[in-house]
Order: sequence, then C-alpha cells, then structure tokens
Amino acid sequence: MKRRKFVKISALGAVSSFLSPKIFSQNLYDKPIKIAMCGLGNYAEKWIAPAIEKSKYAKLTALITGSPNKVSKWCEKYQIKAANVYNYQTLDEIANNSDIDCVYIATPTGNHAEFTIRSFKAGKHVICEKPMAPTVADCDLMIEASKKANKMLQIGYRLYWDPFNLSIIQAMKNKEYGDWTNMSAGFSYDHGRWAEKGDWRLTKEMNVGGAVYDVGVYAVQSAFYSSQSHPLNVIAKSWTERKNIFKEIPEYWEWELEWPNGKISKHSSNYGKYENYLDIKTDSGELGLEPAYSYKGIKGYTPNGPMQISPVFQQKLQIDGQCMAIMNKLPNITPGEMGRRDIRVLNGIMESAKTKQKFEFKGFAY
Repeated sequence: MKRRKFVKISALGAVSSFLSPKIFSQNLYDKPIKIAMCGLGNYAEKWIAPAIEKSKYAKLTALITGSPNKVSKWCEKYQIKAANVYNYQTLDEIANNSDIDCVYIATPTGNHAEFTIRSFKAGKHVICEKPMAPTVADCDLMIEASKKANKMLQIGYRLYWDPFNLSIIQAMKNKEYGDWTNMSAGFSYDHGRWAEKGDWRLTKEMNVGGAVYDVGVYAVQSAFYSSQSHPLNVIAKSWTERKNIFKEIPEYWEWELEWPNGKISKHSSNYGKYENYLDIKTDSGELGLEPAYSYKGIKGYTPNGPMQISPVFQQKLQIDGQCMAIMNKLPNITPGEMGRRDIRVLNGIMESAKTKQKFEFKGFAY
C-alpha cells in the first residue's frame, strides 16, 4: 500500500474517534447490531460485554461457548434467551437465527480462523479479536470468506478509539514535531507468575508464539502508526529462562525493524518482566505513551509537555464505531487486511528468531 493510502486509513481512525460524539448525537443509527459473543473468557466478561451493554448501537443477544457452566450467569445478566445459546459444535446453526447480525470472536488465537470462517458461512458479520490468526494463510481464508459472504470483517484493535494513541497517529501523520529519529516500544508482563496447568497462553496451538502474539501485536501496531510507513525487514531473537513453565513457546522476544528512511526501531514483548511503553524521539523532542497499551490509565507526553486528554472506555467506543461501520455510517478502520498485515510481521519476527537471519518483507498490500 502506498503511503498516501496508509495515511488516509490512519486519518479515518482519528477522525472517526474525535467526531464520534457529534455523529452519535445526531441519532443516525437504526436498530442496534445484534451480537453473539463467541468465547466467554475474562476479556469478554469484563470488557466487551459491558461495552456492548453501554452502546446504543449494539445489543448482546446470543452466546457461543465451550463452557456450559458460564451460561446461566450470562443469560441472567443480559437477558439472553435459551434458544440463543450455542456451543462450538452447533455454531453453524446461527445461520437460522435472525437474533444475530454479528459474531464477536474473543477466543484464543488458535481458533480465530475456524470460528470466523464458520460465522461468515452462517451469513453473519465478524469482529475478531487480535491477533487475527496464526498464519497469513489463515488470514487470507478469513478475508476470502468475508468477501464471499458479503459481510464485514473487523479486528478488535481498540486503540484506534483511544484518544492517547490517536494523538500519536495524528502527530506523526501531520509531522507536528518533525520526523522521528528513534523509536522503541515494549509490552510485556510476567505471565509465568500465575501460569497454571491447561493455560492456553502456554501452548503453541492456541497462542502460536507466546508473548509476541498475545501482546507483541500492540508493539507492531504502534510501529506502523508511529512511522506512518512499512518496514523493509526485521531481525529478531527469542529465548526462555523458566523452561519448566515455558515448554512450547519462548518466554522472551526482541526485534528490530528497518524502515525506508534507513532508521531502526527496537521492540520487545515478553512473559518474564513488565513493560508498557511507546517512545518516539523526534526533531522537536520526545513523544510517547507510558503506559501505552492498557485498557485504562494511559498517559502521554509530548515535546510541549504532558498530554491533557481525558480517558475513555476504549471498548465501548470500539463497539460504537464497529457497529456503525456495519451500518455503513462509519468506515471500517480495522479491516481484516490490517490484521493480515500485522500477522505478516509477527510471522517474520518468528522466522527471523528461528533462522537467526534477517527476514525481508517483500512489499505490503495494505
């Protein structure tokens, strides 16, 4: 994708967020988008379901789960009919249910592709959590299924509705502080402290590369919208210290991206320590966020001082924007093609770490 198109897409994200109060106040929505929640884990329960409940443009009407013990609690809280409860084996039957317009997939990465494709075959829109899928080939199948069904595919990149991250996007797009000279970002936490037997995050099948997929995708995302460009190559390494815990996936990841301007950005994502930041050195001084990627509590700084921005319920604005996109009243700013782009980089990081060689990206379609 040419830089001009990339900037346009980034601008759509910023504009949709900053204009959303005005747009929404005009009462342009018709009936709310009826959503089936696929996966009832912590993120779905604590963040996405409450966001849907608070949105004028969405309504939680159905459940798709592999945990029958959770059903009664959810049905009671959100007044969901028993007929609208499905498991992963009966998911395909949602095709016959007019109470469902869209499936929000919040399951582990390893089954995103399967559940997305089956939802499209059932004639429903899909919002799929990040990271999009294990491989680029999986992403291709998901995008193809979306087009065949003539339904919208969106990725759950909530930070495109976060005003702090949007401030970074706008500043870098408009070169408010000149060009960037150095960039670094890291998102890590000590997952090993509370890892338990059966934890899907510790399996290659469900979490592919561990931290680099689970939270590293945020660092990859911020590199794209901070540079307003596409990387040429990546050099990466991975290693494990607590081998009794991390048996299938590496505990630590570090990588460097080279950009068309010749500059190098440095990134990390680990399950062995805490970090949550984005730092950009510009011609005018430092610009960044710390914490950068959290659900709340984000703080930012600029060459002119701290960012004076009020926090928001990110997931609520995400649901608003994505449902409005389904209604065709806002653009789809986090399409499947964006998710595929990021998976290309994650796959490149893993390949570089495996071969101990620089991995070259041969152009980006998005």
